[in-house]
Amino acid sequence: MDAQSLAAFYQLQPHPEGGYYRETYRSHLTLPANSLPADFNGERNSSTAIYFLLEQGNFSAFHRIKSDEVWHFYAGQALLVYVIHPEGWLEIIRLGNNIGNGEQFQAVVPAGCWFASMPAPATAFSFVGCTVAPGFDFHDFELAYADVLAKEYPQHESLIRQLCRQ
Repeated sequence: MDAQSLAAFYQLQPHPEGGYYRETYRSHLTLPANSLPADFNGERNSSTAIYFLLEQGNFSAFHRIKSDEVWHFYAGQALLVYVIHPEGWLEIIRLGNNIGNGEQFQAVVPAGCWFASMPAPATAFSFVGCTVAPGFDFHDFELAYADVLAKEYPQHESLIRQLCRQ
């Protein structure tokens, strides 16, 4: 199966940070605002999940959210997830099914980290899933500005400029 077939079959739509997605799950259980950290501006669903597809030549721009995000590999080839931790160190996660090449089927991006992703070299596409808890809400989403993020993490400026759209 190719990327276009997956996108059509799963009815994926363009994602604001790049690639294609579709929400597949939103828990009916809600967490009241007073049970969440102070930076959440209201109640949240306890969990959400999406399908996410990236093709070679496209990327998911640096962004951060207020919740942990668990990534799951489904099909295609390796996806590189670049995570800049608040302390400034860069983690590169290889999401995929070739464990001999250091790839993982699942990985976690901790809340508050800046992260971006793109298919590894020689990868036609990566089809993955993301599960967020507390559940994803666009109020918790912040897209990075390259100039601002590069000033905060100058040691990663080249990567930041490569994987930002603003």
